Amino acid sequence: MKNRTKLWLLMLISAITSILLFSSLSLVMGKIGDRGYDLKSLNALSQEVLNTIATHQAFQIEDITPILDNAHSNHPDIRYEWISADGSTIYDTFGEKKTYDFEQLANRMLNMPQNLWGVDEPVTLTFSISQAHQPYYLLMSLSSDDMKNGQVYFFMRTFKALSTFMLPLIVALLIPYLLSLWFFSSMDKRINKLNHALGQLNLQSELTVLEDTKKDEIGQLTTHYNAMARRIQNQGEQIKQFDARRNLLLSNLSHDLRTPLTMILGYAETIRAGLYKDEKELQASAKVLLQRSRYIDKLLDQLLDITRQDEGNLELHVDLHNVSEMMRKVAADYLMFLEGQNFTVEVNIPDEDIQAWIDASLIERALRNLLDNAIRYGSEGHYLEVGLTEKYDALFMTVIDKGRGIPLQDQKHVFERFYRVDGSRKGEGLGIGLSIVQEIISLHDGSITFTSVPFERTVFEVQLPNHQREQSKS
Repeated sequence: MKNRTKLWLLMLISAITSILLFSSLSLVMGKIGDRGYDLKSLNALSQEVLNTIATHQAFQIEDITPILDNAHSNHPDIRYEWISADGSTIYDTFGEKKTYDFEQLANRMLNMPQNLWGVDEPVTLTFSISQAHQPYYLLMSLSSDDMKNGQVYFFMRTFKALSTFMLPLIVALLIPYLLSLWFFSSMDKRINKLNHALGQLNLQSELTVLEDTKKDEIGQLTTHYNAMARRIQNQGEQIKQFDARRNLLLSNLSHDLRTPLTMILGYAETIRAGLYKDEKELQASAKVLLQRSRYIDKLLDQLLDITRQDEGNLELHVDLHNVSEMMRKVAADYLMFLEGQNFTVEVNIPDEDIQAWIDASLIERALRNLLDNAIRYGSEGHYLEVGLTEKYDALFMTVIDKGRGIPLQDQKHVFERFYRVDGSRKGEGLGIGLSIVQEIISLHDGSITFTSVPFERTVFEVQLPNHQREQSKS
């Protein structure tokens, strides 16, 4: 069932329920909280007395007295008077004996029916009955305070008068329901619009932005939907980019494995067949085999790093380590590696030992990734610098090269997985080195920043908190 149909049914049921509830509660509350007489009940009492008089033909004092006394005992607030045609009182339940003239009777009836709902005003009702063409009058008197506090009467003689009264009433009752219908219909349209947009939302669909300037809950939902749709679109673009880079990774991996494997197979076959000239050529072939095998081993380590990143398995094993000594050993390895390659290498590590609470294996790995990256992409500058400084409560490790650097348009992507600045097959690696470095530094509550001016200076700086100094101060 649609909401519009439900709304119509709800309005119809609520209207009927409201009328029934109003009528029932009015009757119940009237009986409980509005005790007293009204015009209808007084007319009923008078008719009961007159019927008794007519039945017993009790027109004289000896006959009328018990009837009126009985009525007065049942309703002590009401005064009963039995009057003859000449205005003389035949019997009065209050015991008075008097003769009324026309003026006196007229004065008692003068302010009727206004006295019915007045305050402390006399109320007098007159009823007549005849015997043998001789009229007798029954006067019923009481104070207006004995009347009900609320009385509503409608006097209409024709259908035209009824329609004149009912038409404005019907219009007055319909206006709230029509306004409610208009309000809920507009809400229903907005909800349907939002529901349709949500049904069309997926990673492949175009972005649908809804316009809703209202500040109510539906407007807030629309605002949240627009924000969610933009996030989904951005995530879809990121997934597409990630898939493209993953496909590039597989392509790169296939190429990077095939080339060294081809060389390994070729040199291994040469050695197996004994086709080398002398011992020197044999050693050269073995060196190539070792280099290519180490390169494949490095690629496999990078694949393992990707798996660990996806599974969040990089864990810290922190202990107190000599950072200066660790960096000296790493620098010594690269000095030996770059020997004879026309590289200027500067090592700026202080002589005194600098200790810190770190995971030494992960920090060394991050440092080696930065050095490998500087050598791979900065080799044109023939310069490499590694440094360590301590300032306040932090350690700063720097790796500097003077190669081609990182173009401005690529700088915001360098820490993304599978991203390679050249975007081609030049160079080695899978494009995850810097992302691994960033994750390792983040695990240590540190930060990594860089600046790059092509062929002048590219600086990567790692900042680590020096918890050792903080503990010594405490």
